[in-house]
Amino acid sequence: MHSKLFSKDFTLVVIGQIISLFGNAALRFALPLYLLNLTGSSALYGTVMACALIPSILMSPVGGMIADRVNKRNIMVALDFFTALVVVMFSVLMNGVNLVVLLTVTLMLLFGIAGAYQPAVQASIPALADQGHLMAANSIINTISSFSALIGPVIGGVLYSAYGLKPILWVCMVCFFISAVMELFIQIPFQRRVSEGSVWKLIKSDFADSIRFIRKDKPAIGKAVWIVCGINLFLSAMISVGVPYLITEVLDIEASLANRLYGFAEGIMAAGGLTGGICAGVFGNKLSIHKSCNLLIAGAVGIFPVAAVLLLFPSGMVNYLVITVCCFGIMIVSTIFSIQMMSFFQRVTPQNIIGKVIAVIMMTVTCAQPLGNALYGVLFEICRGYEYAVVLFAGAVSLVIAASARKIFGTIG
Repeated sequence: MHSKLFSKDFTLVVIGQIISLFGNAALRFALPLYLLNLTGSSALYGTVMACALIPSILMSPVGGMIADRVNKRNIMVALDFFTALVVVMFSVLMNGVNLVVLLTVTLMLLFGIAGAYQPAVQASIPALADQGHLMAANSIINTISSFSALIGPVIGGVLYSAYGLKPILWVCMVCFFISAVMELFIQIPFQRRVSEGSVWKLIKSDFADSIRFIRKDKPAIGKAVWIVCGINLFLSAMISVGVPYLITEVLDIEASLANRLYGFAEGIMAAGGLTGGICAGVFGNKLSIHKSCNLLIAGAVGIFPVAAVLLLFPSGMVNYLVITVCCFGIMIVSTIFSIQMMSFFQRVTPQNIIGKVIAVIMMTVTCAQPLGNALYGVLFEICRGYEYAVVLFAGAVSLVIAASARKIFGTIG
């Protein structure tokens, strides 16, 4: 354990995250946009994004269980090298096979890798930072993620509009390779555990232990997780599907300009996440977890102006500006909320099970995202010309969930 936050190893983790997450952000921007430009179908887009998230759900608990038994540095290194290989294979095959199938498989692999990768990163933080620095460490990692998500789509949008998909693929491949090499020099405290049986038996045992801890030992975690699931299903998924679809396919904006504007919108949302991460780091000690519901209420309320402007204003640029400003604000409050929750989970979970518990939590909350993506893909397709109704529905249901969370969060303060 380190008495100071920016030890050599934590600094290397941060730098590795900057490079790796930049590559991830650019890929997650460019590949789905390429699909949407090819097909123009929100239903297909939502379905593919839903399929892409399934491996993330399945790999998250596996990643957490591995993180408790294998050196977390080795997990990061291996997965970054493998991601670089996936990008190379997509580049080679994209002109010779069905692109919709190839995009779906590639996105599934990328999300699956991320599902296994993130538990290792999150579980390494308590090993590299003491209890007094946990909130700050999580804020830094979250801020790095937001900063990478800010730069990735903006640069990706410019490159994609000017040169197409290929340059983005090669830049991202280099990012993952460099990140993997850098992570080789990280030293994370690790104590090898004695094998207790077959892999399947270990997975069943670890999963059961995690569920028992969440449901019985710390039931407040379980209640908080259900609230996050509801917000992911009805608010996060609407933004994930709605923002690219509205900007590139619905608003009255010329196609190539719309792609660039979507890149800037993603950057603006990432800037909101960056701002939220900074706020959580600066004001972390003053933020009370039992008032977290107020953040969710603010996020839900922030979606109503989007519905109003879609209904009342025909101008594509007016709609675009309102969408980006509202999403910026939503990202600020949602990021602060996410950091609060992750710090709470890390604080109350013993070190010897933290990897698998966080993995089960991430798996559970992520489950809502593909369901939401598929739901909103279909809703936007059905409600062509009445997209404001879909946005209004998302805001209303999210507001009800946020308001009902007041009592739950009041008990875990």
